[in-house]
Amino acid sequence: MSVLIWILAASLLGGALSVAAAALFAFRVGAERVPVLISYAIGALLGAAFLEVLPEAVESGGAQLAMTTVLAGILGFFALEKFVLWRHCHEERCEGHETRPMGADHGRSGLLILVGDTFHNFVDGVLISAAFVQDLRLGIVTAIAIIAHEIPQEVGDFVILLHSGYSRVRAFAYNLVSSLATVLGALLAYFAFSGMRAAVPVFLALAAGSMIYVAVADLIPGLHKRPELAATVSQISLIALGVATILASAALADRLVG
Repeated sequence: MSVLIWILAASLLGGALSVAAAALFAFRVGAERVPVLISYAIGALLGAAFLEVLPEAVESGGAQLAMTTVLAGILGFFALEKFVLWRHCHEERCEGHETRPMGADHGRSGLLILVGDTFHNFVDGVLISAAFVQDLRLGIVTAIAIIAHEIPQEVGDFVILLHSGYSRVRAFAYNLVSSLATVLGALLAYFAFSGMRAAVPVFLALAAGSMIYVAVADLIPGLHKRPELAATVSQISLIALGVATILASAALADRLVG
């Protein structure tokens, strides 16, 4: 199977499948179970960043370039989030998106989420493409980590859209359309990388920076809201499960591409 087919399949799964899974979870299970997904996503993101993506970026581009790019990426993602271009909201009540009566903001919060999510999905597509262009095994692991993060994020997006007055059908449809930006970003990046292979290590380091930033800045602080021992043990166990999933997916990827 060609690299382009792998990229298309992974970006579609990273986008459309995440939206479908998030909708099923939000509508059937309930948003109150999102913390379980978040703990697991933290492990998957950190495992992929430190065990797979960052080592590959160091090997292909050198330690100095990789570490500098990771640092610049983390600061850049912070700036983007500050300007509300990339807003990760994983729960019903969060800074900038306080819960209001249904439709009280005339859909403004929902529109903001859709714009930010579309940009986020586009960047995810670029990162998936960079990983696959470098190595099929790395691409598979990166896609799994991104999907693990996308599901709890999309659940949070659904909650915000519903509180902005969107119906369930419209919320699902808009999120599904937004997810197609993942495919667009992946395709544009693939054809761009074909003529600028030297840029791939930089984008791998940016991918690692993105995963680290999302896990540490966006997701982990929310876990501190439940400091009780039982919750802490559950969170640590789920984070470990996320890391284990990355290790298992890496072993599976070795078999698939070996």
